[in-house]
Amino acid sequence: MTAGNEAPYTDLPRWTWISRQRASSHSASSVGANFSSPAGISEISKLSREHMSSVKATQLRPGMVIQHEGQLFTIFSVDHRTPGNKRGSMQTRMRNLRTGAIIDYRFRAEEFVDRAILDEVEFEYLYNEGDDFHFMNTKNYEQMQMSREELGETVYYLIPSTIVKVEFFEEKAIGVDLPDTMDMKVIQTEPTLQKATASAVMKPATLETGLVVQVPPFVNEGDRIKVDTSEARYVQRVE
Repeated sequence: MTAGNEAPYTDLPRWTWISRQRASSHSASSVGANFSSPAGISEISKLSREHMSSVKATQLRPGMVIQHEGQLFTIFSVDHRTPGNKRGSMQTRMRNLRTGAIIDYRFRAEEFVDRAILDEVEFEYLYNEGDDFHFMNTKNYEQMQMSREELGETVYYLIPSTIVKVEFFEEKAIGVDLPDTMDMKVIQTEPTLQKATASAVMKPATLETGLVVQVPPFVNEGDRIKVDTSEARYVQRVE
């Protein structure tokens, strides 16, 4: 997906725009007939607003599509930062769906972000060949592939036979909507320490897709753990 071969998105009949009432400082302008878009952004005004919602910045995860500064972006990566006693933030890397440009942007942790839901089709993830990832439509069994560049950090959560929702923009697959959590296998980590407790210092663990997360010291190689896909964060060990 490059800027050179994308068509301008001035008519989006297949989109549903969802935007719920924002924090109190924004509520007067974000819902109902009084909704207003940034000046000059005609494509945003064309989106249907029959269903209205929003997501908090801390809920952003790879694969989501959001509206930011009057443009539509797909999220490539997120990093939840909480520096000391300062306010937390979500550092994101995003691709502009119209121009193909990649930007880095930091949202405040308490900020609400408008999310766009594209056409979603159910696919089963099959396998990858190098940087190409293959999927099969669960209804008509047609197969397609997406590149590592298109998927971003979503690739770290793709396990063969996993059912996912693939999002389409102008009939082109542009991302995968991940579940909130994934169960994944630990393939490499330091041995369990004697008398290790959940409150002890965390240690790195490499999972089956190459993703590295911090886990409690009692987690061993071969264990399955639940991972939060929005923060690449350990949730619990799966029995």
